Amino acid sequence: MPQYLILLAQTHESFRKTELEALARLEHVQVDLSGHDEVTPLLFVTLQNEDEARRLIRRAILVRAIYEVWGYGESQEAMHEDVRRRAREVWPKYKDVSFKFDVISFQGSRTKEEQRELIETFDYLNFDGLIRMRNPEEIFTVIEEYRRKEYIDAPRVLTKACFGRFIGGSQRDIIDSYDLKKRRYIGTTSFDAELALISSNIGLVAPGKIVYDPFAGTGSFMVAASHFGGMALGSDIDGRQMRGRRKHSILSNYTQYRLHSNFLDTFVGDFTHNPIRPNFFLDAIICDPPYGVREGLKVLGSKDTERYADKQPTRLENGDMSHLRPDYIPPKKPYHFDKLLDDLLYFAARHLVDDGRLCCWIPTSNEEFGERDIPSHPELELLSTCVQEFNKWSRRLVTYSRKPRSLSSSTVIEKSSREYSEQFRDKYFRGFAKAKDVLGASGLK
Repeated sequence: MPQYLILLAQTHESFRKTELEALARLEHVQVDLSGHDEVTPLLFVTLQNEDEARRLIRRAILVRAIYEVWGYGESQEAMHEDVRRRAREVWPKYKDVSFKFDVISFQGSRTKEEQRELIETFDYLNFDGLIRMRNPEEIFTVIEEYRRKEYIDAPRVLTKACFGRFIGGSQRDIIDSYDLKKRRYIGTTSFDAELALISSNIGLVAPGKIVYDPFAGTGSFMVAASHFGGMALGSDIDGRQMRGRRKHSILSNYTQYRLHSNFLDTFVGDFTHNPIRPNFFLDAIICDPPYGVREGLKVLGSKDTERYADKQPTRLENGDMSHLRPDYIPPKKPYHFDKLLDDLLYFAARHLVDDGRLCCWIPTSNEEFGERDIPSHPELELLSTCVQEFNKWSRRLVTYSRKPRSLSSSTVIEKSSREYSEQFRDKYFRGFAKAKDVLGASGLK
């Protein structure tokens, strides 16, 4: 089968393979991605044809382009030798087409003069077509990778050179269009546009699929899902974020991006008391649950349930029931973040279609993270964990797939067997110091 080179973006490296695997499944493309290396942006794969190559990366965010490989090697000489051996039979096919050459260098650079000299070394191809820098029929590209082989300050040397024909590009350029700095309506918790788009790809969002964000906020995941054709539904315990102010709301963003036809609706509600009926199924759930850092995580309810168990609804002096007034603010109680994650997995197991995906972001301490920190559910298969690292903590995009109901157990298990550990909020504000250090500093034993 023909060999192709995927030129990856050198950012969010732990997400790249997961995104490509999801897109391959979405496009029904069989591809071996075992050669992926987070250190390099070059990924060689074999595919059936050019159509598969284009479809594989046409909506990718962490891919720049894909090329048909004509030759490669660890030096320019080895590359030219491989081009003569591998691609000689196809040269005549492109003899009279208009074309241009590009040179891309990773961790290295060439001056314009050096690029011109490099391009002239391909004169043996005998191309007679017009050279067009704009809209040529074909683009031929030299891709180089440089590395330091010895000590850290050693000069970079060429370690890989590849020559190929451009096949297709990705959707990486849309990141700029969806940049939060250019968006009409955002809030303090609006999610990064690039990662929201990546989450939608990993969630297998496609035209006509119903996508739900139970912690919608200002609608970052809803907009990203709608870009890929998903029908977005959102909810939040705080309706003010969704409704917005000064004539700007989630709908303002849908107007900006002309995505009205992909907006289903939003509703105000506590996720732990979700009103979605049991027989309503979703194709994907993509969300960033509240960590409780800015303020403690809370849900509807009373702290002292026993004390108020028999309490009747409050009736005002004019006879109105307090909870029916438009300005009524329901009481809230603290809630454990891990408990919220377990509730989220239980909800996903009930409402996702078979093979539907749950993509949720969870915060973790870098030093204390372990497999026990990843929640599990018997009806959900853990597919991947992608990491975005900060200083002492990280946030991880955890992806699950709903097991086919014909193969899973007949009863959905509601509770997780894991024990709830210390709140992430507490760890965050003490700088993720170890508990014994905190106790020692305070004089407690």
